[in-house]
Amino acid sequence: MGAHCLCCGSFFWTLYGMDDSVAASEDSGPGRRRRVHGMLKLYYGLNEEGKAEEQPESLDPCDINGPHFDPELFLNKLRRECSLAELMDQETCMVKQIRSLDSDMQTLVYENYNKFISATDTIRKMKNDFKKMEDEMDCLSANMAAITEFSARISGTLQDQHTQITKLSGVHTLLRKLQFLFELPARLNKCLELQAYAQAVRSHRRARCVLQQYSHLPSFKGIQDDCHAIMDKLAQELRQKFRDGGSSAKDLSECVELLLQLDEPAEELCDKFLSHARSRLESDLQGLEAEIRPYPSASAMKDAPARSLSSTAAAGSPTDNSPSTIPSPTSNTDILEFIDRGCNEFVSSLCLVITSYQELFVNHAQKGELASKNIPQMANGKLHAFVDDLAARYFSLVERRIQEEKGVADNSLLVRALDRFHRRLQAVAKLLPGSAVPNQGTEIVIRAATERVKQYLSALQSFYMDSLTDVRQALATPRLSVASASVAGGGALLGGPASGRDAPTSLPELLSSLSASILNQIKSVLASVHLFTAKDITFSNKPYFKGEFCSQGVRESLVVSFIKFVCQSSRQFCESAGDKGGSTPPALLLLLSRLCLDYETSTISYILTLTDEQFLVQHHSPVTPVTTLCAEAREAAQKLLNHYVKVQGLIISQMLRKSVETRDWVNTIEPRNVRAVMKRVVEDTTSIDVQVGLLYEEGVRKAHSSDSSKRTFSVYSSSRQQARYAASYTPSAPMDTNLLSNIHKLFSERIDIFSSVEFNKVSVMTGIIKISLKTFLECVRLRTFGRYGLQQIQVDCHYLQMYLWRFVSDENLVHFLLDEIVGSSAHRCLDPAPMEQSVIEVICERG
Repeated sequence: MGAHCLCCGSFFWTLYGMDDSVAASEDSGPGRRRRVHGMLKLYYGLNEEGKAEEQPESLDPCDINGPHFDPELFLNKLRRECSLAELMDQETCMVKQIRSLDSDMQTLVYENYNKFISATDTIRKMKNDFKKMEDEMDCLSANMAAITEFSARISGTLQDQHTQITKLSGVHTLLRKLQFLFELPARLNKCLELQAYAQAVRSHRRARCVLQQYSHLPSFKGIQDDCHAIMDKLAQELRQKFRDGGSSAKDLSECVELLLQLDEPAEELCDKFLSHARSRLESDLQGLEAEIRPYPSASAMKDAPARSLSSTAAAGSPTDNSPSTIPSPTSNTDILEFIDRGCNEFVSSLCLVITSYQELFVNHAQKGELASKNIPQMANGKLHAFVDDLAARYFSLVERRIQEEKGVADNSLLVRALDRFHRRLQAVAKLLPGSAVPNQGTEIVIRAATERVKQYLSALQSFYMDSLTDVRQALATPRLSVASASVAGGGALLGGPASGRDAPTSLPELLSSLSASILNQIKSVLASVHLFTAKDITFSNKPYFKGEFCSQGVRESLVVSFIKFVCQSSRQFCESAGDKGGSTPPALLLLLSRLCLDYETSTISYILTLTDEQFLVQHHSPVTPVTTLCAEAREAAQKLLNHYVKVQGLIISQMLRKSVETRDWVNTIEPRNVRAVMKRVVEDTTSIDVQVGLLYEEGVRKAHSSDSSKRTFSVYSSSRQQARYAASYTPSAPMDTNLLSNIHKLFSERIDIFSSVEFNKVSVMTGIIKISLKTFLECVRLRTFGRYGLQQIQVDCHYLQMYLWRFVSDENLVHFLLDEIVGSSAHRCLDPAPMEQSVIEVICERG
């Protein structure tokens, strides 16, 4: 039978699909524990939540899980339906499952042994604790019963005397109150003598209701009349004290509070309180106004910005980068001390007045009839009007004092003063919500910052103009050595050569120092303006200073405006003769053109990037793009360089024009040397070439021929030219000569004399030589020549060809213009007889 039960138990696990569990019983780890727990849940009929599963009861006696399971019937059924081999397999499977279950159960017990021991100890301890607790509760219950019994006995014993004691206590209390009432007049007089007004009011308020209730009794009526007389006297003294205004703010607040308790009209007290406070605050404003001195004269204010950043530049070169100042109108105190005094005296007193006023009239709880009169609204309106009026006067004084700060050397004092001014006004905003005072103070700070940016812009502009004046003076000084012949625009143009020891700073150094000094001043100004946006400055967190001030105020109004000013002021030097540009040294035009070109290539991008990084500029509003400024700078550089070419070309042209117009070309002697003016032209051209080369790159040239210096002779002395000169004036072929000349011009490349030049030395020199030779050509066309006059032109042109070809981008340009000059001279020659080439070469080499 035991074997049958064992088989039934094993078969129970088989029916629930435990074959896989048995097959994996040799595994270990968390999976094994979960499987064991799952078996227990299946055995006890629990679901995943630990609750018993509700299943319908089965009546089948062969259902091993049902309550009506019959082992005999189950085994008989197996014997009938299964073969011997199947029964043996079932037995083997059940044995394995039983062993696996025993092993799992043993493992489960081993794993939870400590928990079982701990649970057993806990249960044993709980039994002991509950036993002790039951004993204590029994003892407590017995004690409470005894206390209740004793209390009942005491109450019964004292029941007869309790009523009598209560009655005597009430009589005693009434007698004390009557004693207080009868002594009240004397008590009030004593308080009045000692000026203990608050105690007198409290005593009267305690007895006022009782006296009013029993005023029909003669004795109480007399006490009431005496008290009224005394309190009227006290109120009179309080009013007098209130009107005198000699008391402190605390005493004044106490005085107003006592008058309100004595049922004085609240509106009248508000007016009196504010009137008294106004007198004290106006005295503070008068003290501040005394610190402000009258404005300086209009002429001094007009000249002040000119001394902003250039007070030291007038004494030396633009390399002096030390910060300079504008002397501001002297006040008794500096701006920080002025703001401190205003905040410590006026603003602090105003905050104290607001706090006291609100405690007395606005936040004071009104009772009785006063609660229906809407006193807080009335008092609040009066307070707002009072604060706005006095704040407007204070802001006017602050703005006047800020306007006196015209110096731009030290910006930290102004920023600290504005920060303290803005910070203290926030107290007013907290005490008086809805007041316009904080916003008005912020607007003053914004206007002060904007005005300071304008002052810095004016100072930068003045510094730039003063720096240009210094550079101009350095260029105009006639101290030029051969080594630095182009520093001041060429020795022949600006005073001639001088000894090397008197040579001034070279042109590249002047450009470098000018550019560096301007950039250093911009950095210094940005550092000063950056104080307005420092993290420790309270108003820097305002939306205006995070957005508009950085983008529109600093970037656009200061940096971009100054860059545009540099470009515009530089373009003004390109005005026609007779205006400002007529007296401008050519070297200054060249230097400014290079400065604007450097701005276009790198400086503008660097300055704007530096500004954006320092001020964290967020381009919420439209700003000027970098490309626009670079295009404007390049346009200014191009215009300056074109004007430089024009000016230098006109200077050389003027020499050539005078040399042609002042000579008698018909009756001149036979040429024996090159004219001095041609040597001067070559010298000046060489000087200009050196000058331009100091600031601009060489540029691209076309390939030169090997005989460029002798090409003029071969051209002028060729058989074609000889025939051209001879045939031009024979009676038989005037039309043929003109026709040949015109045909020659048709196949020649058109030369644009006044075209824009490129930013390199070759292009600049080509433009200057084109203007000079074109002027020479036009002057030749207006003159008549004899034989020797034509020969002199030949010599001069050959000399120019020997030297000028190396300065231009295309030597054919020089060849063509010089050919035109000689050809025009031949056309206007009365006796055209060209000089031999060998003679021309000898004369030019000797010259």
